[in-house]
Amino acid sequence: MNEDDLPSPAPVRRRDAAATRASILLAAREVFTRLGYDGAGVREIARAADVDTRLIGRYFGSKEGLFAEVVDLAYQKSLMMTPDVTDEAARALLTGEDEAASDGLLLTLRSASNARAAAIMRASIEGDYQRKLADALPGADADARAALLVSICSGVLLSRMLLGNTLMNGPDVEQLVPYLRAALDAVARDPAEGVRPPD
Repeated sequence: MNEDDLPSPAPVRRRDAAATRASILLAAREVFTRLGYDGAGVREIARAADVDTRLIGRYFGSKEGLFAEVVDLAYQKSLMMTPDVTDEAARALLTGEDEAASDGLLLTLRSASNARAAAIMRASIEGDYQRKLADALPGADADARAALLVSICSGVLLSRMLLGNTLMNGPDVEQLVPYLRAALDAVARDPAEGVRPPD
């Protein structure tokens, strides 16, 4: 038997920790969005990512740790609603086509019944998006006003994207932009300045 008759060694599979981690996060986001926190299992997430379930523990510690990172990713794209951009914000909320925002809402709705998942989502929103918005708002009570703006944003997106509100998805949706802008302005502007009159 010569060297040419020997079988070729199996190719060495390289481990790429960053790629594996990213694959798990992507799969987890899809599974958590589809099934919510309680419905999603670590085995299903590992199967969707094509990895061993032990890798979830290695990279994220637990299902809860993985969920926290998925939430941070889902809430990452934040819409600023400061006084200088309320018109653009109102238009984006009423006419924007953002699949990631829709997925974020589904993730939230399908996971909110679990108290721990709700706490994780609340901490993410309050510690990041709401905090950035409060820091950018002029005037007093910025924290409370930022919380209201986030709630207005969530409510509009829920009504339009998930419930399919007829007027918010109709041909005359642009007519709603000045009204929503006025509502955002009422909360975003410095209370000492008063509310800007409509155009």
